[in-house]
Amino acid sequence: MRILEMTATFGGLDHAKLCPGPGFTLVSAPNESGKSTWAAFLRAMLYGFPARDRDKVGYIAEKNRYQPWSGAPMEGTLTLEWQGRELTLYRGPKGATAWGAFSAVWTATKEPVPGLTAENCGETLTGVTREVFERTAFFPQGSGAPSPSAELEKRIAALWTTGEEEVSYSQVERRLLDWRNRRKVNVRVGRIPELEGELAQVNAALESQGAILERSLAAQREREELEEQRTALHTQVQAHAAYRAAQQSQRRQEAQTQLTQAQDKAQAAGAAMEHLPDDEALHQAQGELKYLNDLTNRQTQAENAIPPAREKAEAAREQVENDPYFKGMDPAQAAAQAGSDRDLSHKLLRKFDLRRFALVSAVIFAFWALVLSFLLWGESRDVLLHVAPIAAAALAGGIGLGAVLLFFGLHLNQKKGQTILAKYHAQTPQDITARATTYAQKVTAAQEAQRACEEARAELDRLTVEKLALTDKLLTFVRPFAPEVTNPFGLSAALSKALQQRAWYREAQTQAQAARQVLEAIPGAQEVPEGPVPAQPPEGDPADLSARLALVERDLTQVRDESARLRGELNSLGDPAELTARREALTEELERRQGEVEAINAALESLKNADDLLRERFSPAINARAGEYLSTLTGGRYATAALTRQFQALAGTGDAGIQRQDLLLSGGAAQQLYLALRLAMCDLALPQEEPCPILLDDTLDSFDDGRAALALECLLETSKNRQVLLFTCHSREKALLAGKPATVVEL
Repeated sequence: MRILEMTATFGGLDHAKLCPGPGFTLVSAPNESGKSTWAAFLRAMLYGFPARDRDKVGYIAEKNRYQPWSGAPMEGTLTLEWQGRELTLYRGPKGATAWGAFSAVWTATKEPVPGLTAENCGETLTGVTREVFERTAFFPQGSGAPSPSAELEKRIAALWTTGEEEVSYSQVERRLLDWRNRRKVNVRVGRIPELEGELAQVNAALESQGAILERSLAAQREREELEEQRTALHTQVQAHAAYRAAQQSQRRQEAQTQLTQAQDKAQAAGAAMEHLPDDEALHQAQGELKYLNDLTNRQTQAENAIPPAREKAEAAREQVENDPYFKGMDPAQAAAQAGSDRDLSHKLLRKFDLRRFALVSAVIFAFWALVLSFLLWGESRDVLLHVAPIAAAALAGGIGLGAVLLFFGLHLNQKKGQTILAKYHAQTPQDITARATTYAQKVTAAQEAQRACEEARAELDRLTVEKLALTDKLLTFVRPFAPEVTNPFGLSAALSKALQQRAWYREAQTQAQAARQVLEAIPGAQEVPEGPVPAQPPEGDPADLSARLALVERDLTQVRDESARLRGELNSLGDPAELTARREALTEELERRQGEVEAINAALESLKNADDLLRERFSPAINARAGEYLSTLTGGRYATAALTRQFQALAGTGDAGIQRQDLLLSGGAAQQLYLALRLAMCDLALPQEEPCPILLDDTLDSFDDGRAALALECLLETSKNRQVLLFTCHSREKALLAGKPATVVEL
């Protein structure tokens, strides 16, 4: 089988095309360009997607992982050469199934390939199942370590035995181990331990039957004794019950009589208070009566307060009217007049001011000098000499006259100011303001005294009205049950009497309720047991007799339960004859199962010997072939390779037969070992008539340049017999293949 062309709309590939060469093809592309996607596409075209593949934490199923990024439907074609003819495979969407459509036709004629279906396509074309293909010809990115596989074991068995691929050693071994485990896993699990346990139970049941039967007979005898004791105690308890019933009947009659008397008394008290208000209304009326008395006291106080207030108002008014300074004025007018007189007197009483006198003299002098200068302006010097003394004398006389006039003016003002002060009997102008303030205080006091007098009169009027209204309300309230009360003096007695009547009614009700409770506390009439009623209390303490009877009944119940339980145990153990037959059957089956285990152990031993023989025939061949590949890949560094029964890969240097596990090797050496084992298995386990391609995804990443060159030489040799596709993200492989018979495809 040889791949000719692949066209894919798959993951990040959108209608992408890849055409590998006939032998060795190097597909070179940088990371994230679709190399691993092409590898997954080829596997999906051959085998489809695993049916049970599902998304889970940290993992995305292939059918979801490779949904096209472009949003287009997932589809692709694979053109290949098979059995000398060219055919084309197609997979794509079918309804809601992303990879459900399939077709396989001969490319030239477009006719369907007979017998090729979506399910058997990969196995038919490659000659192996998906599981074998993934562990041989499909070398994925990352670790390519071989892993255990039942399918691969079947393939190996088919090649080295009869050619049957239905079973493998591990499957047969697992089946035999399952059979043995169903019979016996250990001392607790398996059919044999179950039989042994059941047989032990049957034997224990047979041994227990005798002991249980003896205990059942003893319980029967104890029950009969307890029943006799219960009968005697029950008779004594019944006698006490009859005596108590007679006593209780007598007490109930007496209590019923007391209840009737109390109910009659309560009924009479209730009739007497037919028209009485309730307690709350009566107590409220008492409170209002108390308030009425308080109103009376306050009314008296108000009447007594009016004469003093009137006298105080008259006295204050007389003080205002008799004021010698501001009579007939209000405080504002008095304040205005006092302020005016104060300012005038202050102005008139100012003292002689020398600086003021000098200032006035200077002004007069300047005035006269100015006048003379004006008059003598332009006169001759002789005129000025004659006029100057006269002018000086006139100037001095003017200044003196001004001073005299100023002095007499000041004296006259002083006299007027003193006259104003004398009007108010004041020493200073400020005393005039004090007189006005005193007058204002008198006016305010007179107003307040008059207001207090009016308020006292208004309070008396209000209290009088409120007292009359409350008195009328209380008289109206008591009139239904005390019509004889017509004035406030009888209100208190009427209310007290009504409250007393209600108290008597409550007391009668309480007594009737107490009598009813006494009657209800006495048990009702009891059925008197048959037989005569004792006139005197029977012998024995009733409580002690009842307690003893309860203990006997408890013991009797326990004995009955024990008897029933023992009978149940006997029934659960079964019939002795049936148990004996069951023991014989279990013994027979146990011996048969033990024989089967011995046979299975013998079969496992024979199977192991046969598998060892098969591996002796197959292991040397695959190990030898893998060793040749490993020696080539490592340049002789490692000469041998081996694969254990548990698919553990080993590599040996060839000296002293020392072999190392893959886990002890470097990453590059381990990858070389895995590649050698896979190439060997491809040679020995894959069909040689129609060899399928080998696909390697970044397999040489961990190889150094020297070993990468060796690996390429090895793969070129392999490509002579089968198609080889190597995907890489490096450029060195392309350089190493220069001049070699290889196809290089760059994505």
